Amino acid sequence: MKKIAITLALMVVAAIAGHAQKFALIDMEYILKNVPAYEMANEQLNQLSQRWQKEIEVKGKEAEQMYNSYLADKVFLTEEQAKKREQEVVDKEAEATQLRYTYFGPEGELYKKRQTLLKPIQDDIYNAIKKLAQKRGLQAIFDRSSSGSIVFASPAIDVSNDVLAEMGYAK
Repeated sequence: MKKIAITLALMVVAAIAGHAQKFALIDMEYILKNVPAYEMANEQLNQLSQRWQKEIEVKGKEAEQMYNSYLADKVFLTEEQAKKREQEVVDKEAEATQLRYTYFGPEGELYKKRQTLLKPIQDDIYNAIKKLAQKRGLQAIFDRSSSGSIVFASPAIDVSNDVLAEMGYAK
């Protein structure tokens, strides 16, 4: 009776172990560094951002110059002229602020451009990960670069290079 119970218990444990979930890890930062299109897209975004930032700075300097000119001329201006010049300065500052929001705001041009350039790359990576998971029967793949809760993980379960190979970037 004891032997049957032990044998049955071992069979249950073996069955549970056989159905254990399989998982793997990736390092998204590593993958992105090894995708040339990502580096080119980032460089393009940086150049665009710098160009727009310079444009905003020019507007800001124009507003500052207008304000300094206004202060220098203020004693010579009538009340009506002073109000008009003040309004011009305020309008120029508002123009610079609006330009900053247009380019760098939450739904600004930089955000849209980033979506346009990076979304296809992210989709390719996601599809490669999905394909790899299906091939290997993995139920979950975790990103070690974005998870601060992973203290240690065996390099044997890191499939980052396999994802790159699936995308055509053999490592």
